[in-house]
Amino acid sequence: MRNLPRFMTHLEEVEVIGGGLSRWVAAAPVGRTVAWRAELVEDEPGRRLSWRSLDGSEVPNRGSVDFTPAPGGRGTEVTVDLVFEPPAGAVGAAVARLFGEDPAQQVKDDLRRFKQVLEAGGVVRSDGTPEGTRTGRLLRQRPARPTGATGEAT
Repeated sequence: MRNLPRFMTHLEEVEVIGGGLSRWVAAAPVGRTVAWRAELVEDEPGRRLSWRSLDGSEVPNRGSVDFTPAPGGRGTEVTVDLVFEPPAGAVGAAVARLFGEDPAQQVKDDLRRFKQVLEAGGVVRSDGTPEGTRTGRLLRQRPARPTGATGEAT
């Protein structure tokens, strides 16, 4: 669990407390952070991992990650199921999306980075979007052009 922030960019820290308990700190919109404690519900190595946050968490959540053999013996399929209540409810969720912090997109991006860690030993980064698909950064991007191009039609 301590390695999750390696590919889950919104996670700042995961501390294993012991006894199936952990403390999580994640980035939130507008430069904030949120923290919660979680308990491990299921831990079947190589098959399934599930958790739920403890009562009183800033971000009540529960979820699971399942690992299943891919068809034709072509690797492993990873499925994530995540349910959470965003801070400030529906308003908080709307603000998060506005700032490019859509949880569904974050999970997709995290899974892509997880695949890179497993296959290449690290996360491949690009100057285009080193931090992922955050809206503010994407709004400032321009299409790629050859060096020295002015963007004018010839």
